[in-house]
Amino acid sequence: MSFSLPDADPQPGLILDSAANTLRSNLAAESLWVKNDLTDPSGILPTNVQALVTAALTQARAIEDVESHINNTVLLWTFIPCLKTAEVLARGRDATTDILNRDQAIRSNRLYRVITENTTDLISRHAPDGRFIDATQASWRLLGYWPEELRGRLLEDLFQSDSSMRQLTETRNRLRDDGYATMTLDLTHRDGSKRWFEIASRAIRETYTGAVVEVVSVSRDITARVASEDNNRRLADELARTARLAALGELASSIAHEMNQPLATIVNFASASQRYLKSASTHPEHLERVDDGLEKIIHHANRASEVIKHLRTFLRKGRKRTTEVLLNETLTKVAQLCQWEADKYNVEIVCTPADSKPTIIADQVLLEQVLINLIRNGMEANVEALAAQAATTGSRLMLSASINSEGETLIDVTDEGPGLDDQEIRKMFQPFYTNKPQGLGLGLSMSRSIIEGFGGFLDARPASTGGLTLTCRFPAASANKRISSTETAPDE
Repeated sequence: MSFSLPDADPQPGLILDSAANTLRSNLAAESLWVKNDLTDPSGILPTNVQALVTAALTQARAIEDVESHINNTVLLWTFIPCLKTAEVLARGRDATTDILNRDQAIRSNRLYRVITENTTDLISRHAPDGRFIDATQASWRLLGYWPEELRGRLLEDLFQSDSSMRQLTETRNRLRDDGYATMTLDLTHRDGSKRWFEIASRAIRETYTGAVVEVVSVSRDITARVASEDNNRRLADELARTARLAALGELASSIAHEMNQPLATIVNFASASQRYLKSASTHPEHLERVDDGLEKIIHHANRASEVIKHLRTFLRKGRKRTTEVLLNETLTKVAQLCQWEADKYNVEIVCTPADSKPTIIADQVLLEQVLINLIRNGMEANVEALAAQAATTGSRLMLSASINSEGETLIDVTDEGPGLDDQEIRKMFQPFYTNKPQGLGLGLSMSRSIIEGFGGFLDARPASTGGLTLTCRFPAASANKRISSTETAPDE
C-alpha cells in the first residue's frame, strides 16, 4: 500500500523515502516552499528530518508534533511510516496562532506566579459575603493560614473584634455604593500575636445589573507602623472620632444644599406675591396670582419637610420609601414646579414624555428632588452661556423620558450651556467639586447616590446643543421590581 496526497488537502504533505528524499508532494506543500523562496521542498521540514524518518521506520510508529519554523510561520509535523514501501508520510499543519498563544500564556503565567509568590502583601479574592475564593502565598506569613485553608472561610472568622465587625459592615456598604473601600483593622495571627492590617478592596460588578459579584483585596501588614504610635487605643479612638465628625459634616453640608433649593423657591414666590399684593388695589386680578403664590409657598414648605425626612432615611442606609412612580406624570410635575424660575431666566422647558407609560420603583420625593436639581443646573448653564455671548434671546431646556432597545428607562435633561470637557465631566460627580463660586459641590454627587440607590445610574455626556445631557438610567422593569421586592415603606 502506498500513501496518497490529495491536492484538495489544505495542509502540506510530502512522501519521503528512507533517506528523507522527497518523492511526491501536494499543492499545499509546493505553494508553501514557493511562497518562502525555498529551492528544496525539504526546506519546510524540520532540520532533523532524516533522524525522524529513520526513527519512524525502525520503531514502526508515528512521530507527532515536531516543530519547524519558516520565517514567521510555525508548522507542526506528523511522520507516519509505511513499512511495506519503506516510505514516510510527512503531514504538517499551520500552528502559528496556537504556538503564539501558548507562549503568551506561559509568559503570563510565569509573570503571575513571580508576582503572587514574591509579593509581601496579601492579594485575595472574595465572594460578596466575604468568603475567601483564593489568596496568595503571603497568607501564611501574614495570617498563619495557607491559601488552601482560607478558601471558603468568612472574613469574620479572622477579624473578630467589635470594631472590625463594624468596619467590615461599613466596607461592604461602600463597596456596594462606591465600588472601592479601604479600612484599617486588627486581628489575631494564628500564632497568637496581634497584627494590624490596611486593606484596600475593589468590587467587580456584573456588566448589566451592576451587582457586586466578587471583591479583590490587597492587605498590608502595618503592625510596625501602628506600634510606633504612643497608644494604639488612642489612635483607634481618634480615627473613630474623626470619621464621625467627617460623616456629621458631610451630612450637614448635604442637608444644607438640599434645603437651599426649596427655601430659595419659597423666597421667590413670597417676593412675587408681595409685589402682586401691593398692586392689588389697582389690579384686582393680581389677587389670584397672590393666592397661587401662597399655595406654592405652602407646597414647597411641606416639600422641604419631606426632603429632610426622606434624605435622612436615605443617608441612614435604611429601608427606602419606594413605590411605583409614573415617569410621564413626574416629568410634567417637576416641569411645572420649575416653571416660575424658568420664566425668570427666560428659559423654555420642553417636556417630552415617553410614548409608552414607563414606571420605575423609586422614592417619589427624592426622584423629584433630583430632577429639579438637574433642571436648575441646566437653567443656570443656559444663563451662563447667554451672558458669555451677550445675547438677549431666550434659551431652551429639554426634559424627556424614553425606553431604549435594551428595555432600560431613560430620563434626559439637556441644556444649551457652555458644556464641559471630558476631564470636567469625569470630576463633576465627585463630592465637593464645583465650578460655581457659591456652590458646595454636593448636588450632583448626592443626585447620583440617590439614583444608584434606586438601582439606576446618573451620567453626563456632551449634547448636540453644545451643552450637556444628564441621563438617569434605570434597569429594565423586571430587574427594577426585583430590587424593590426587598424594600418596604417604613413609618420613620
